[in-house]
Amino acid sequence: MDYYGNQITKLIEELSKLPGIGSKSAGRLAFHIINMPKEQVEALSGAIVSAKNNVRYCSECFTLTDNEFCPICASEKRNHKVIMVVENSRDLAAYEKTGKFDGVYHVLHGAISPLLGIGPADIKLKELMVRLEKDVDEVIIATNSSLEGETTAMYISKLIKPTGIKVTRIASGVPVGGDIEYVDEVTLLRALEGRIEL
Repeated sequence: MDYYGNQITKLIEELSKLPGIGSKSAGRLAFHIINMPKEQVEALSGAIVSAKNNVRYCSECFTLTDNEFCPICASEKRNHKVIMVVENSRDLAAYEKTGKFDGVYHVLHGAISPLLGIGPADIKLKELMVRLEKDVDEVIIATNSSLEGETTAMYISKLIKPTGIKVTRIASGVPVGGDIEYVDEVTLLRALEGRIEL
């Protein structure tokens, strides 16, 4: 049943298509937008259209940017000899928030998943191998600890090892604040294998 009229209903429908936004959240957002000053609504819609038209992949690492090179790849302060391989741009942002990694990234835009029909040619692996023809000392594989992430990590490792470039995998284990009794066996084993001296 249409309670509000075509315009509001259409706005709610479009907002509910966004990931993580159900019909109730879409309704709240729609009414918030309607009650915003016209200039703010125009700025929001303009930012959405501008981002859609101007955002593209970085020519080097394939993260999202509005320039040929993202700020990380363009920075001379970064160590371009160490490349961290991540599944998506959100993972890159998570590592950047730590403020502790001074290398550069390579965004795969997915992970190998035979069940979903995603093979090595469907992610940015060829582009990674091209980058490794330059002066690279280490590749850190930071894919997720899922079956797909592990499969991707193993595949990348097998591709890179013959080149003589050092290949490492991020450690995984018990999360901070987590109770050991609730952690699965694979995670506990990883935590044990990746232990460090105090």
